[in-house]
Amino acid sequence: MPYTDIGTTWQKLSLISGHAQRDPDFQFTSLAHLLNVDYLRDCYKSLNRNKAVGIDDVTWEDYGKELDENLKLLVSRLKRKKYRPIPARRVYIPKSKTGKRPLGIPALENKIVERGITWILESIYEQDFLNCSYGFRPKRNCHQALKELNDLIMFRPVNHIVEADIKGFFDKVSHEKLMEFVQIRIKDTTLLNLIKKFLKAGYIDDGVLVNPDSGTPQGSILSPMLANIFLHYVFGHVV
Repeated sequence: MPYTDIGTTWQKLSLISGHAQRDPDFQFTSLAHLLNVDYLRDCYKSLNRNKAVGIDDVTWEDYGKELDENLKLLVSRLKRKKYRPIPARRVYIPKSKTGKRPLGIPALENKIVERGITWILESIYEQDFLNCSYGFRPKRNCHQALKELNDLIMFRPVNHIVEADIKGFFDKVSHEKLMEFVQIRIKDTTLLNLIKKFLKAGYIDDGVLVNPDSGTPQGSILSPMLANIFLHYVFGHVV
């Protein structure tokens, strides 16, 4: 879809959102070019500057000292398809009294590109996701979900409530099936290959590089969006 000749990336994303809303079956073929210097600068500025650093030890402040030059080099690598996400640094946080939850801490530059991809995907899929979906979505939170649940119970005839949890979803989600779902809407091979690179980037755990064949790391900016796309096609069509 040719948006390359008009306006800023944000204007183009607005047009993309409108097209996605008007035509739920439309497939987008030209998206990766939106990852330009001005757009990625906004992505950089949106990041939490106090977050822990990845294995490259580059902080938000460090990257920002030569921000324009760093972004120009980043965009050059993206255009030449030479960009490679750095493996995440794996840490473990308490999940319960006996268990721990693995988290991947991405490198700063990974976060910039992930943010950019996430906003592009968001401009499309926010038009598709069901209104009853609340997890990891802009301007939505758990309090709104609880209010809707309360309203359904109080004001509509309800006989059953089903609570379910997908065990280890982020660690076990199928890369192959996830990419199949993404390709229902996205036909830009450059962007698809970039997403695959993030899925395959792996992580460093106690000094050992692990290259998983499934899962998308918790702690990644991109993972919640990919999870919502997967769950939308698995569950959204049966609600």
